[in-house]
Amino acid sequence: MLEQLFKISARHSSVRKELLAGLTTFMAMSYVLFVNPSLLAQAGMDHGAVFVATCLAAALGCVLMGLLANLPIALAPGMGLNAFFTYVIVLEQGYSWQTALAAVFFSGCLFLLLSIFKIREWIINSIPLPLKLGIAAGIGMFLALIALKTANIIVASPATLVTLGDLHSPQVLLAIAGFFLIFALAHRGWHSAVLVSILLVTLAAWWLGDSEFSGIVAMPPSLAPTFMQLDFTAALTLSIIPVVLTLLFLDLFDTSGTLVAVTQKAGLLQADGKVPDLSRALVADSSASMVGALLGTSTTTSYVESTSGVAAGGRTGLTAIVTGLLFLLALWFSPLAAMVPGYATAGALLYVATLMLTSLQHVEWDDMLQAVPVAVVLIMMPLTFSIADGIGMGFISYAVLCLLTGKVERTTLSVWLLALIFMAKFIFA
Repeated sequence: MLEQLFKISARHSSVRKELLAGLTTFMAMSYVLFVNPSLLAQAGMDHGAVFVATCLAAALGCVLMGLLANLPIALAPGMGLNAFFTYVIVLEQGYSWQTALAAVFFSGCLFLLLSIFKIREWIINSIPLPLKLGIAAGIGMFLALIALKTANIIVASPATLVTLGDLHSPQVLLAIAGFFLIFALAHRGWHSAVLVSILLVTLAAWWLGDSEFSGIVAMPPSLAPTFMQLDFTAALTLSIIPVVLTLLFLDLFDTSGTLVAVTQKAGLLQADGKVPDLSRALVADSSASMVGALLGTSTTTSYVESTSGVAAGGRTGLTAIVTGLLFLLALWFSPLAAMVPGYATAGALLYVATLMLTSLQHVEWDDMLQAVPVAVVLIMMPLTFSIADGIGMGFISYAVLCLLTGKVERTTLSVWLLALIFMAKFIFA
């Protein structure tokens, strides 16, 4: 049955390899179980309910990806997307988390429609590569700032805006140690490097008295505080449109890049560069986002950590399903998630941020039409503390520079539409 469903032999794999790959992928991305509830709790959401929603959304996304697209790609609430949810939509723009969940749901609906009618390719292909690279790296800078702030490595200063925190603080030192530990373990091939770092820093926090041990296994917390709590009425306003569009484009870029990267590493990418069963993979991704919003979590998306499972031999959707089942099993380990202090996850955020910054190697820095918009996104996204504002200024600067230099042919209709939308947002906000 497994052979007929997943074509395991045809992809030169085995059930044993797929099981091992699923476990490897789970270990590589299980840090989301600790980081996501911690971030969304800052938006006022119930920590335990978000933990359950994270497990369920990840499990559903993985199973859908495995069954619909037969790809070894796992899904979970995305890093960067959850930061945008908390720090921009809720804390900066002042929307309630219930309204933010409705925005996530609407963006998932749009993503599903774009996937069904195959408009996604046109959108992705019509946005210039420099802006795609700049957005990925800019989100990395934004995550890095959040991590440094969470760990008190950077603190507010009335004289200089920000300054270095107290490096004598045990919490600060543990956050720094956790960051370096991740890279040391990853360099030695530990796929669970992030998870091990979080657990060891949490253990040190418990020893210092910053964390209270309440067991390892327990019944899952109640989902009621976040389940079906979306505020659709407040989300049906013109002011929410830029938020929904930003969520949509972030998910589009994230998913597209991940699908190409993972299938290429697995040897599944077609000769013309297309992802096999792309439309089904996108349906799985967008459906998981919609259901995740109903459960009570930010946008669910494909994880590039799936490459660790591919490296372990995963080639089919069975790998993704095994990962999903392990996320279901994780429901009974909520006491561990509740123990993790913020500075224990700071190293994980910094690690993810560093990986996202690697996209800058593909920018042609000698070409000012590429370099300037990318620099604008990199500078403005963390300094405005807004992913949306950084993206908007990047599109506007690209369009204006192309116009002023007579290189309008390098723009597209979608670039001008997005630039005008963001200009309207800045003018009338």
